[in-house]
Amino acid sequence: MHRGILFDLDGTLWDTSKQVVTAWNRALKKCPDIDYGITEEEMRGFMGMKAEEIAPLFFRDVSKDRAIELLRLCLAEEVRELSTRGGTLYPHLEETLQVLSRSYGLAVVSNCQPKYLQAFFDYHKLGGYFTDWECAGRTGLSKGENIRLVQSRNNMERIVFVGDTQGDCDAAEFAGVPFIHAAYGFGEISGDGYTRVSYLNELPLILNHLNDKR
Repeated sequence: MHRGILFDLDGTLWDTSKQVVTAWNRALKKCPDIDYGITEEEMRGFMGMKAEEIAPLFFRDVSKDRAIELLRLCLAEEVRELSTRGGTLYPHLEETLQVLSRSYGLAVVSNCQPKYLQAFFDYHKLGGYFTDWECAGRTGLSKGENIRLVQSRNNMERIVFVGDTQGDCDAAEFAGVPFIHAAYGFGEISGDGYTRVSYLNELPLILNHLNDKR
């Protein structure tokens, strides 16, 4: 039986809010027709959302077409920033991936754009730990649908999804897979019926415990 662990990206594997804020504000300064700026607190509120959801929320004083255009400029600038400087990895990430990859197939499922995810793999040299990845920017699907897609094409019969937000929890429920809350990330989760970790390096022990119960 092929076991898998699927990870959300932002708030679960890395935190790019500082780097992305720098990139967005740099991009927005090049647009003389607007007077926008964004803070880290605001950016954290958008982490995990699809691009088409962010545009009307942040650029609410311009037309829909202009909002999309501005967002594309910001997304292109953030990819340049992350490809050059990387993000902030959560503690113990690589050592945890090393341990988990010996027993599980690992994959990333995110609502980001493909180049953003590629920047994570390339700058931090972590792509070798993952057998697959998927993102809303490539498929246009919801996170729950992308979880199912990755599970199906990798023949994963037993998987868990690790994420930090209520949206991640809802996506796991939609896909019918157990959820592990990365409580060190950006979001709070309501309800119960899920497992939580305070640090990434708790995952191997938690997963061993869950497997013993199955």
